[in-house]
Amino acid sequence: MKITSIETIPVSVPINPARAIKSGRGYHTTSPFLLVKVHTDQDIVGLGEVSCTAVWSGEDQQTAAHLIAHYLEPMLMGQDPTQIERLMPQIQRAVANNPFTKAALEMAFWDILGKEAGLPVYRLLGGPARDVVATKYSVSGLEPPKAAEVAAWAVAQGFRTMKVKVGIDPTEDVARVAAVREAIGPDVRLGVDANGGWSPRQAVQTIPKLVEYGVYFAEQPVADLDIAWLADVRRQITIPVMADESVYSVQDALALVRANAADVFSVYVGKGGGISSARKIAAVAEAAGLVCTVGSNL
Repeated sequence: MKITSIETIPVSVPINPARAIKSGRGYHTTSPFLLVKVHTDQDIVGLGEVSCTAVWSGEDQQTAAHLIAHYLEPMLMGQDPTQIERLMPQIQRAVANNPFTKAALEMAFWDILGKEAGLPVYRLLGGPARDVVATKYSVSGLEPPKAAEVAAWAVAQGFRTMKVKVGIDPTEDVARVAAVREAIGPDVRLGVDANGGWSPRQAVQTIPKLVEYGVYFAEQPVADLDIAWLADVRRQITIPVMADESVYSVQDALALVRANAADVFSVYVGKGGGISSARKIAAVAEAAGLVCTVGSNL
C-alpha cells in the first residue's frame, strides 16, 4: 500500500456560548480544526484531525495545512502508511514541534491500518482495558453565580466529576469554586485547572483555600516555563498536582518524574504527537507509580 495524496479540510465548529470555556489562557467561542485525509493506492482513506487552538498549542489551520502540503506530504508520498513506527520518526525529523499536526497524520495511519485489517484501532492496540470510562465536565472561569449554574446543569446531565477553570484572579477563583461546590453538593468530585495562570506564590496561597471546598486535584497550577515551579508548588500543597501543559513529550514525562513535580499526567493524543507517543507517556507514568487522565482540545 502506498500514500498517493494528503488532503486537508479546515473546519470551524461554533461553541454554545453558554458552554464556552474561559480559562487562564483566554476564551473562544469557535473551535478550529483541520481534518486530514490520507489517500492510498488501494482506495483506503485514513482520517485524522488537527486541533488548532493557537492560544493553546501555537498551531492553527493555516500553519498545519502549510506544513503538511510543503514538508510532510512530499516526504510521505509513495510510502506505506501502515508502517507507522517507521514513518513517525521521519515526520519528527522533518518538522520541529507542531505535535497536533503530526498527530493528525498518525491518526490517519492508524485508521488506514484498522480499515485494512478490518478491526477498530482499539483492537489493534490490545483491546479495551475497561468497559466504562468516567468523564469529567469542565466548568468555565465565569462569574461565580454563572459557574454555579453551569455546574448544576452538568450534574443534572449525569456528571459526577468536574473541574473548575481557575488561574484568572485568585480571589474570584476561590469564590467560583465555593459557588460551584454549593451548587453541586458534597458528593460530586471536584478539581481545579489553572492552565498555568497562577504564579508559584499565588498557587501556594490559593490552593489551600480551595481544599476547604473538597477540591481533590490541582491541574497545571503554574506555567510550564520552569519545571521547578511545579515541583515547588507540589511540595507545599496537600492535594495531587496534575501536569498538562508541562507534559507534551515522553521526555517531558521523564523530567517531571525526576523532579517529583507531578502526581498525574494529562495525556492527549494530539498534544503528544500521536497515539504511540501518548502510550509511551502513559508507560512512563505507570513505571513511576503515577496515573494519567486522557484529555483533548475542544
